[in-house]
Amino acid sequence: MAKQDYKKLLAELDPSKLPRHIGIIMDGNGRWAKRRNRPRLYGHRAGVRVLREVVELGVELKIAYLTFYAFSTENWNRPHDEVNGLLRLLKDRLKKQIPQMMEQNIYAQFIGTTVGLDENYWKEVSATVAQTHHNTGMVINFAFNYGGRLEIIEGIKKLVAEGNAEKTTNLNPDNFNEYLYTAGQPDPDLIIRTSGEMRLSNFLLWQSAYSEIYVTETLWPDFNKVELIQAILDYSNRIRRFGGS
Repeated sequence: MAKQDYKKLLAELDPSKLPRHIGIIMDGNGRWAKRRNRPRLYGHRAGVRVLREVVELGVELKIAYLTFYAFSTENWNRPHDEVNGLLRLLKDRLKKQIPQMMEQNIYAQFIGTTVGLDENYWKEVSATVAQTHHNTGMVINFAFNYGGRLEIIEGIKKLVAEGNAEKTTNLNPDNFNEYLYTAGQPDPDLIIRTSGEMRLSNFLLWQSAYSEIYVTETLWPDFNKVELIQAILDYSNRIRRFGGS
């Protein structure tokens, strides 16, 4: 779609019906690279460029929260070279994007577990995103070394470690949120998955209880602003009942 068509599509959005929080399962990098007879890491590099484009549109639309599924706890099972390449790519591209994040007033953070991560690597990447923590604009969550089931288990462990019998007795779905990696944030209104796969793959399992799901056959490196607007338009036309009639 031409640039002018993107702007025309943008005009169709109703500002009152925009999602506050969008989660994105960025899937299809490997298949995209394979179709071009290139290594999987080639697809991951292309995917990082798309992430930047999506962030730019998020800023333009004033989306409050974007959560990207960057690296799951299951991704450690991939080939050693691919994993190491992914970790280097994340660290290097993050450093390069900090000036633009600062200019756009973006607050960036990692959500996930530190279990299994190299201590020096974690210190370096966490210090990088910490540079944005005085910013007050859009929040970007990078779900890194993330697993939805593990998040719930770690939340329970935090609660137990407090030793507060009253809190434990009065635990409910609302106040349990404070023990999750996304504490203080609204649940995602919309979750987008690329590549046509019809599953959440352990992504934001607790938070996505009533999220609207949008699946596109487009592989992540081919995703763009037009695709994102189409997903948001689809979301804005839905009636959200949250379990009601």
